[in-house]
Amino acid sequence: MSIFTGKASELETLVADVEGEIRELVSHDVAELRRHPANDGEMVASDLSSLLQRVSANSVQEIDLLIDELKMLRERLQHEGERVVDEIVAYANLSHAAMQSAKTISERLTHWREGSDPPRVSE
Repeated sequence: MSIFTGKASELETLVADVEGEIRELVSHDVAELRRHPANDGEMVASDLSSLLQRVSANSVQEIDLLIDELKMLRERLQHEGERVVDEIVAYANLSHAAMQSAKTISERLTHWREGSDPPRVSE
């Protein structure tokens, strides 16, 4: 399971939890409003406003947390990508040096087998 699959399932669980909390708040407040019918329109508007503020505050907090987690994940992925690039460059350099060494050894062995002096390597 990749880190993305785990984060996706956490996100789905979190969204489901937030939706459940919103449903509970709304059903609780609607039931409260039905039990106590308000004669005053301002009271109903105030109750609805309060309900919307609570629902939106919870949602905004959860969204902010998700954004922070996604930013941290993005940074981690960027650092990991840079590390992988550095590893590839180091491997390419090592591979090139190994090929050069093998070529030099092969040339010297060829000259040795033929009985001639190997060419000098200038440094």
